[in-house]
Amino acid sequence: TRVVVLGAGPAGLGAALGLARRGIPVDVLERGEAVGGNAGSFEIAGVRADYGSHRLHPATDPEIFAEIRGLLGADLLERPRHGRIHLLGRFVHFPLRPLDLLLRMPPAFALGVGFDLATKPLPKPPARGPETFASVLERGLGRTICRDFYFPYARKMWGLEPEAISATQAYKRVSAGSIGKMIKRLLPGGAGTGAATAKGTFFYPRRGFGQICEAYAEAAVAAGARLHLGTTAAAVRRDGGSFVVRAEGGAAGAPPRELEAEHVWSTIPNGVLARLLDPAAPPQVLDAARSLELRSMILVYLVLDTDRFTEYDAHYFPGEAIPFTRLSEPKNYAAQGEPRGRTVLCAELPCAPTDAVWSMDDAGLGALVADGLARAGLPVGCDVLSVATRRLPAAYPIYREGYEAHFAALDGFLEGIDGLESFGRQGLFAHDNTHHALFMARAAVDCLRDDGSFDAARWREYRAVFETHVVED
Repeated sequence: TRVVVLGAGPAGLGAALGLARRGIPVDVLERGEAVGGNAGSFEIAGVRADYGSHRLHPATDPEIFAEIRGLLGADLLERPRHGRIHLLGRFVHFPLRPLDLLLRMPPAFALGVGFDLATKPLPKPPARGPETFASVLERGLGRTICRDFYFPYARKMWGLEPEAISATQAYKRVSAGSIGKMIKRLLPGGAGTGAATAKGTFFYPRRGFGQICEAYAEAAVAAGARLHLGTTAAAVRRDGGSFVVRAEGGAAGAPPRELEAEHVWSTIPNGVLARLLDPAAPPQVLDAARSLELRSMILVYLVLDTDRFTEYDAHYFPGEAIPFTRLSEPKNYAAQGEPRGRTVLCAELPCAPTDAVWSMDDAGLGALVADGLARAGLPVGCDVLSVATRRLPAAYPIYREGYEAHFAALDGFLEGIDGLESFGRQGLFAHDNTHHALFMARAAVDCLRDDGSFDAARWREYRAVFETHVVED
């Protein structure tokens, strides 16, 4: 049995390691020159930076966590969460603290939340039309929190009005689905009240979040996997009961080559996979693939002439007057002391490639971020030594109302091809965390029997588990 894995992000590398440890020949194709994808890391001005803000959450499956701990050892650090939300012109600690809400927020906000909580048990008029992101959250969290936090954040994150976003987004993206749960988290002993609780800590590699994928890649190769960087899958041809994957790129001047395998496991966007297939997917499937939308993002990195900008790891900005949704300071994630006298900020700007901001140059984007920070009360009071950017064309899936039918058509077609599996964030059009992607990889390996057949019934059971995943921020 041979397996070709498309993509060397967490899902692809997790699968490669599991297969290689079982002695199953596996080739991993990655179009980038480094592993990790959006979960990778790179160096800017001597600072290890990530593609936005990433953490390993305490909600990680225990077996997955033990595997990561085994790969990283002492380099996997446990860190206290220490962030802030910029809400109604004020900063509130994140994870939320009761005293912050009482003392820092405008009285009207606290009164509004109290009113929403008090009136929640009262009968409500029946909802008109199908459920949406807006109706689910407003019913669960109340009008005040939705109006001032979730709805403006959603407009920035996905570029849609909350009423145009599927209810699925609310169930998968917002872990505190009711105001009762949210209040419970704020009470003493509730998750999220401090560093001693699960919500108050996270895990982070000493050399950046990408160290997780780097460790998986190193272990997979040591176990016998073959990793092909700078290599693109140009076609996936079905040939009887097996596949031939046409691989292009790799070493300079290398001719295209064909890899034969009984199984192809894809972690690239499912729509891209559909377009690679030979024989071609039916027109209605390709139409469904084109109807699935992905939100792009620009990451703007400011290199500052100072040891540290703030003490916080991340700031969240739901307000629509500030163009970015989140600001992170990589040195604070791993408590890096070096390099001294220099730090890096990463601002996340969700957008579409058709937006004017997508074609702005680095200097213009740096000025845009600096202006936003000043308007939020965080002026850059030191020299900006340089600005760098990274553009992510496929940062997040967009769950526009009605997307489910398009996904079902595409996913159903791919699932019907024996030997072909699509999983991971991109493969299942899911807004999942790294630990979810690694769980999917482990599930796929578990479903591959020793005789080379794939346990489709068990995979369907795992797919039902994947549906229960809720994103951790």
